[in-house]
Amino acid sequence: MSGKKLAVLGGGPGGYAAAFLAADRGMDVTLIDSGNKLGGVCLHRGCIPSKTLLHIAHLINETREAKNWGVDFGNPKLDLDGIRNWKNQIINKMALGLTQLCKQRNIKFLSGKGIFKDSNNIEVDGTSYTFDHCILATGSRPAQIFKDDSRIIDSTKALEIKYIPKRLLVIGGGYIGLEMGSV
Repeated sequence: MSGKKLAVLGGGPGGYAAAFLAADRGMDVTLIDSGNKLGGVCLHRGCIPSKTLLHIAHLINETREAKNWGVDFGNPKLDLDGIRNWKNQIINKMALGLTQLCKQRNIKFLSGKGIFKDSNNIEVDGTSYTFDHCILATGSRPAQIFKDDSRIIDSTKALEIKYIPKRLLVIGGGYIGLEMGSV
């Protein structure tokens, strides 16, 4: 497989992991993603943002439990803009790390929508790229099953929420739904 051209469509964990392995094995790899940074939904709107919020929720819970141990931190004051900035710093640092790993492996990263022209050519922003093999790792999106209502938000909007609601109903038992419910 050495020297073969591989196109990987999707820059999330499945896509970049496949691209890294293929490059490490000598393939000429082009990694294509519609986002301007690598990481996909997991890094930008899923796993990593929800984990940062889980960490904060755990910390708040521990400070409350500490009262039973004789340590009182008082009631926490949340700065939602500060929390969002911290979360975004983590995301940006990880995305930059993925970009560096691509550069170290001579992987070409293309930001844009890939459109198949035939079984060996893909077009990205008007430029055609030839490949011998292609891996599709395009990920997923939340289902849009409700009419437009400001009270109904998807997981992406929940991770950017501007206020903390008194009550929240989470529909969906996937990992993001479970983590958002825990937060």
